[in-house]
Amino acid sequence: MTIDDALEIIERGTEEILVKDELVDKLKLDRPLRIKAGFDPTAPDLHLGHTVLINKLRSFQDLGHEILFLIGDFTGRIGDPTGKNITRQPLTSEQVLENARTYQHQIFKILDTTRTQVVFNSTWLDKFSAKDLVSLAAKQTVARMLERDDFSKRYKEGLPIAIHEFLYPLLQGYDSVELKADIELGGTDQKFNLLMGRELQKIYGQSPQTVITLPLLEGLDGYKKMSKSLDNYIGITEAADNMFGKIMSISDVLMWRYYELLSFLPLAQVKDLKRKVHEGMNPRDVKIQLAKEIITRFHSAKEAEDAQIKFMQQFSQGLIPEDIPHYPIETEQAEISLVHALKECGLTKSTSEAMRMIKQGAVKIEGERISSLDSQLNTGKTYVVQVGKRRFAKIEVTVIKPT
Repeated sequence: MTIDDALEIIERGTEEILVKDELVDKLKLDRPLRIKAGFDPTAPDLHLGHTVLINKLRSFQDLGHEILFLIGDFTGRIGDPTGKNITRQPLTSEQVLENARTYQHQIFKILDTTRTQVVFNSTWLDKFSAKDLVSLAAKQTVARMLERDDFSKRYKEGLPIAIHEFLYPLLQGYDSVELKADIELGGTDQKFNLLMGRELQKIYGQSPQTVITLPLLEGLDGYKKMSKSLDNYIGITEAADNMFGKIMSISDVLMWRYYELLSFLPLAQVKDLKRKVHEGMNPRDVKIQLAKEIITRFHSAKEAEDAQIKFMQQFSQGLIPEDIPHYPIETEQAEISLVHALKECGLTKSTSEAMRMIKQGAVKIEGERISSLDSQLNTGKTYVVQVGKRRFAKIEVTVIKPT
């Protein structure tokens, strides 16, 4: 493989490469490069947004390079201040270790175990003396730290910044010194920390690492980053049927973004699929191919095939799932508005979302599309209600009997 071929693979889906000329020089070295990526085990379950970076690590593995999967069990006890407007509470040692074990189990659904070195930064940071820490802190200034957006905003707004939060980027940067990293990968929100690694490597007499930042993947809504707190995520441990349904629910535009960041299909083949869609191929078929690839990665080819069959039966043929949750709703009136019923049973998060879904034609009762915001559900009846392609509920409306 030529350098240009390798660069095309590396550059796919990346946000920024600092510095590209240095990366080219590193690729010309007659040895595997040391590729570092750090993860603070703050949450035990990964979603597809997390795998954007892990996928890129796998691409480097396929190019013959060495992966240093760093679990920040020491820095996790400090708490990464990135993007926080308040001081983040540190994790306990027990929480960190439990989350770290879960991480290791999940990442090897993507990475090759034989070519991945899992390292913990407590290995060297636990040995730091007070003298070592002061010496490291002396290598950067407060002014430099305040260049960081989240620190700068909090300082201007008079919000507290704890001294230990300044240590986080320093310690993360020192990890690159300890590991002699050639390249470090991270999200765009980690750019300050990644560049700190470059600076410290220079100070310690090492060749500075190349920094590669990767974008934050949009969630199912298509515009906010994938996040469990926003409920727009696809977990990599979710059931195959659920993953399939969620992937099929994304927009035709977002589908190509997912192909770029999540698929291992060569770019030439992705371009060919775009051409076929432009010429009339149904985007649904392309989305099915993406869903099956991702489910095969985290489950199996058979489960991906079964999920497709079930999806086509339930949704493409208009069939209703068998295991619909049942929600009894009580009211003092003879009826209840559909808008409030959707919120009450959890089919929507709010009445405003319920109204929006009705306006968009995304709500059905007994298979019939509802377009009126004034629609009511009568007491004494049970309704099969559908919101979007995947959300169903049996809503039973009853009258509260007077005491």
